[in-house]
Amino acid sequence: MANVLITGGAGFIGINYAARLLQCGHTVTLFDNLSRRGSKENIDWIRKTFSNGLKIAIGDVRDIESVNSAVADQDAIFHFAAQVAVTESVRYPREDFEINAVGTFNVLEAARMSGRNPLVVYASTNKVYGGMDQLTVVESEKRWDYKDLPLGISEIHPLDFHSPYGCSKGAGDQYVRDYARIYGLPTVVFRQSCIYGMRQYGIEDQGWLAHFVISILKESDINIYGDGKQVRDILWVDDLLDAYDLVLSDSSQFAGRVFNIGGGSEFTVSIWHEMEPILSELSGRNISVIHNDWRPGDQKVYISDITLIEECGWKPKVDPMTGVSMLWNWVSDNLSLVS
Repeated sequence: MANVLITGGAGFIGINYAARLLQCGHTVTLFDNLSRRGSKENIDWIRKTFSNGLKIAIGDVRDIESVNSAVADQDAIFHFAAQVAVTESVRYPREDFEINAVGTFNVLEAARMSGRNPLVVYASTNKVYGGMDQLTVVESEKRWDYKDLPLGISEIHPLDFHSPYGCSKGAGDQYVRDYARIYGLPTVVFRQSCIYGMRQYGIEDQGWLAHFVISILKESDINIYGDGKQVRDILWVDDLLDAYDLVLSDSSQFAGRVFNIGGGSEFTVSIWHEMEPILSELSGRNISVIHNDWRPGDQKVYISDITLIEECGWKPKVDPMTGVSMLWNWVSDNLSLVS
């Protein structure tokens, strides 16, 4: 059994992974400043659910002393703490840089100086590839698609850090990768696509699918930016956690490597024209939306080529209809929490 630190551990992905690790008997420390919507509710839930092996460390990745203390005795670190919205990064670029770039550097340095050579897994983003305006996309009735990339974007696609968020997450991405090359720290980068699932308190700027479900159940307005044909590969959170488990169980196979991880070419949807029928069926009514102009840097298509991680024994299992139905049921049962 391992000592595992999860930064941003009170967030959506962190709390789900913490629950899985605790069920398996690991000791888990959740490091979080509790600033994100839903984080306090997630902490309350996990404290009630698990009595053994859980530690809570309230702190901020920008504070190197707090990070050093949290990292000191860990065998593995899953670094999820981040500023996660492109729009917020445009409004507050310095804060975005300090959280995402400096915060990641602090985690890496703490890991390097700990003397334990812990595994460090970094939750990066598909936004490191930028708008990908050089790629040819084709339009059909309900969606955009790549003309020449049937499997999507691979890890060798050129990086293009578009937006302050793309720059700050991209800086972290490359620092994590380089600490394996320069210092021998066993680090892994996951460039994650659209992750969704239970305990996700989605908002308009981040977690769009959960935001749609929450808004429909609350009978709130939904804004669609662009034409609604933007395509994303979506990944159910438990499928993502399976990939984390693989890395934790055999870090030598993954150390120093970068992986795109998402639903891949099989689990894609256009954000409204193909998602709306699923949501209308679940709600039992037609759903109206407010249409707005495109947002800067919005990718018409992003699909992860997941061949590399599939070669390591991982494959997503939960299809969009099944996953969205499970998310709908969770939000329906917990609407007072997410409201």
